[in-house]
Amino acid sequence: MSRKIAFQGELGAYGHEACVQSRPDFTPHPCPTFDSAIEAVRKGDADLGMIAVENSTYGRVADVHSLLPESGLHIVDESFVRVHINLLGKKGAKLDGITDAYGHVVILPQCAGFLRENGIRGRVSSDNAKAARDVAAGDDQSRGALASELAAKIYDLDILARHIEDTDNNTTRFLVMAREPDYKRRGKHGMMTSFVFRVRNIPAALYKAMGGFATNGVNMTKLESYMVGGSFQATQFYAEIEGHPDDRNVQLAMEELRYFTDHLHVMGVYPAAGRRHTKT
Repeated sequence: MSRKIAFQGELGAYGHEACVQSRPDFTPHPCPTFDSAIEAVRKGDADLGMIAVENSTYGRVADVHSLLPESGLHIVDESFVRVHINLLGKKGAKLDGITDAYGHVVILPQCAGFLRENGIRGRVSSDNAKAARDVAAGDDQSRGALASELAAKIYDLDILARHIEDTDNNTTRFLVMAREPDYKRRGKHGMMTSFVFRVRNIPAALYKAMGGFATNGVNMTKLESYMVGGSFQATQFYAEIEGHPDDRNVQLAMEELRYFTDHLHVMGVYPAAGRRHTKT
C-alpha cells in the first residue's frame, strides 16, 4: 500500500513540489488548509505532513507556529525548496497579451517587480495551483497564473515567463511532520531540535533562560514569540537549536531552560538539511 504525504494546496502547489523533492516514494495528498493537512496525518489518512513554515522573502507563514504545538505531531525532517515563480497561460497565449495574473496573496509581492514592468495586474487566488487549474479550465487568454513548472505540466499550460521572482534566493522552508518522533537518526550535516516554551513570571526570565545556550556553546538559530489564545499576557516562544537532546551541552542548556520556564515541549529532533549550509 502506497504511503501518503499531506500538503496544503492542490496538485502543482509548491508544497506538492516539496513532497516530490523530499519524499519521492510517497504519494502526495492535497489538502485545502494547513489544519486539514495536519489532521490528515493525525487521523492516519496520511503518513507524513509537509508544512510550509517560512519564506526567505515573505517571512514566516501566518498561524503555522500556533498550529504545530497543538497538533500532537512531531517534526522529523526539514526541506528547503527554491521557489521559482513562473507566469503560466493557456496554449497559444502570449506574454504581451496577459493583463491579469492570479496567485496566492503570499506570492504576489514576490514577483511584484515583474508584474509592474509588464503592466500586469496581480489578482489574489486561494492557491497558486488552483490559479493554474482555473486558467486551464477557462477560455480567456488574457489571464495568467503565477505558479510552478510542475503546475504547468499538470494543467497543460504554456510557460510564458520563467523564474520571475524579484529575488534570486527565494526559498521556502518546510517541516515534515509525523505521528511518532524519531530520535535515533543522526544527520551528516548535524541535527536540529525544535521546541516551544513559556517563561516563568519573574524578572529577566527570558534573558536568564537563554543564558544556558550561550554558556554551553549551543547555537540557537531561531527564536520567535507569539500570543497564546489571543491574550497579551500569555506569550509562547518557538525556538530551534543546533544539536541533539542527547548531546551533553544541549542537555545542560535545556536543564537551565527548564528552571526558568513553566512549560517546555520538544516538537522534534531531525537532521539539518544540507541546504541550510549552502547559499540558496
